[in-house]
Amino acid sequence: MHSFERLNRLPPYVFSVVNDLMFTARRNGEDIINLGMGNPDQPTPAHIVEKLNEASQKGVNHRYSASKGIAKLRLAVCDWYERKFSVTLDPNTEAVATIGSKEGLAHLALAVSGPGDTILCSTPAYPIHPYAFVIAGAQVIHVHLFPQESFLQRIAEAYRNTHPKPKFLVLNYPNNPTTATVGLEFFEEAVAFAKANDIYIIHDLAYGDLGFNGYQAPSILQIPGAKDVAVEFSTLSKSYNMAGWRVGFCVGNREIVGALVKIKSYLDYGMFQAIQIAAIAALNGPQECVEEIRATYESRRNVLVEGLNKIGWRTEAPQASMFVWSQLPEPLHALGSLEAAKRLVAGAKVAVSPGIGFGDAGEGFVRFALIENEERIRQAVRGIRSVLTSAEGGR
Repeated sequence: MHSFERLNRLPPYVFSVVNDLMFTARRNGEDIINLGMGNPDQPTPAHIVEKLNEASQKGVNHRYSASKGIAKLRLAVCDWYERKFSVTLDPNTEAVATIGSKEGLAHLALAVSGPGDTILCSTPAYPIHPYAFVIAGAQVIHVHLFPQESFLQRIAEAYRNTHPKPKFLVLNYPNNPTTATVGLEFFEEAVAFAKANDIYIIHDLAYGDLGFNGYQAPSILQIPGAKDVAVEFSTLSKSYNMAGWRVGFCVGNREIVGALVKIKSYLDYGMFQAIQIAAIAALNGPQECVEEIRATYESRRNVLVEGLNKIGWRTEAPQASMFVWSQLPEPLHALGSLEAAKRLVAGAKVAVSPGIGFGDAGEGFVRFALIENEERIRQAVRGIRSVLTSAEGGR
């Protein structure tokens, strides 16, 4: 058997274990409620779909497009930042469209890092955040996200103790999987640290529109001088229910954006142009749909958190994102997150993401994705209650 060095650096994909159990059960006719993958269940708003249909009828849009995104899409992204955050960006040098933020992150890591480089990344983490750099050959230094109030102190300590000095710090707020949030003062400190230590920040703002109870997630680029040291990724996947469309973007520091533009020019021809035109309609069009999507997740969050607490699974309500991150209750804690997730599929007919899949710091937790309607979530809670009752009786 041949050995592929890059693949050898990647651990087994833990989520596939639960997914395989779920798909097997479904093939056997079982009704499994999927609260695992963060895959929006609602359709894309009609006006965006209509623009796609219109644009797809034009033959010119069937040709190769621009790998960095067509000019009007990059302008729409920059206008969106101006309206939402009062951040001014140059669409020609400080913005690039990506085939979803995941592709952009992965290609940026290939462009700017390699063997001998070190990267700082919080843990638990969405897998692409550290593993984009692992795939590129770099070394990743994992820094515990919690307790949140001293996170930047641990970042500074890790920086001092790492040689060679890290080139990048990867941040993600609202955080996936933990749902942790920050205010502008956090980004002020982070930007000051980056400037003082000659390190770039990559921030993932994928869930920025999904804030609850009045919380509005800030952009790191709101900090004066942030463009000197930071880029920010975002996506239309969650805000507009466009996950399968694969529309993302990276904005900020022109050197880093330029590196991504250059490597993408070798690797892809960009998104189908009709999708880019529809993405412009999403960003420039009516935004009531974004509020409706946000409100849907907030309502689902309330149902799930209230239900879990009622059955004895103590869970805090997140301030943002489309997830609920919760420590395993006593009856399941000894199993560990993967075995607990397997138990929930088998006994509760509910699929969740085991915390260990987000790094060692995620052990003892599971992530619920709010991708089923409220009635299905109530059904899931009833199934979970039966598993907890059974586990308590078996102790």
